[in-house]
Amino acid sequence: MLYYCYSIDILMYNNKISIKMRTKLFSLAIIFLAFFSHSIKGQEKFVFPELPYSYDALESFIDKTTMEIHYSRHHKAYYNNFVKTLNECDSGDKSIEDLFANVSKHVVSIRNNGGGYYNHNLFWEIMSPDGGGVPKGELLKAIEKAFGSFEEFKNKFESAAKTQFGSGWAWLALDWEGNLFVSSTLNQDNPLMDVAEKRGTPILGLDVWEHAYYLHYQNKRGDYVSNFWKVVNWKAVEENYKDALRKIK
Repeated sequence: MLYYCYSIDILMYNNKISIKMRTKLFSLAIIFLAFFSHSIKGQEKFVFPELPYSYDALESFIDKTTMEIHYSRHHKAYYNNFVKTLNECDSGDKSIEDLFANVSKHVVSIRNNGGGYYNHNLFWEIMSPDGGGVPKGELLKAIEKAFGSFEEFKNKFESAAKTQFGSGWAWLALDWEGNLFVSSTLNQDNPLMDVAEKRGTPILGLDVWEHAYYLHYQNKRGDYVSNFWKVVNWKAVEENYKDALRKIK
């Protein structure tokens, strides 16, 4: 781009170029710059996050090869396609939450690729090699209030993950009244979307697409779901809970 503009600049001040030609070249430069600026809009607003641990850090739950493929190929493809879609349509300065709030009115790529981008961002964040155990503080109290006990919450969440037909996600989310609930969604949908049966802000999510576990577990999704608790980063989930609460108050 800089070379192109520099070349235009040289030509503009070359006395051998007519005024009419200079005007045309200047117009072309303006059009080019406008196009280039538009083409990087999505990359500036939405970034592809660094994985917060090494590919082999969660091997108590999932293997290194699956993690590498999942993050660097699947997640990256969702991101690239999401950004490409944003650059091709006029999404304005809307946040991803605003896009999801009316996702049924947007092109389907916002739902599929935007969902895949957002969902995986959350997924990596709520896992840690130092995870596991049980939540504490406000989050634990909210879970016990909503489900009766932490164990009952785990049962409901595991059921949602194991019984989601085909590809999808299981969620712990906060509804607009401040109550926690468990749900599942198909494909790359999530509770923020206006197509979701139960809506709210997700604070914990589990990917049950086969690419998330098949190399290690084959068809044993139940084992994958049960082992998930070994790596849950409850500190991150509690921060998500507090952030979601602040947004509705």
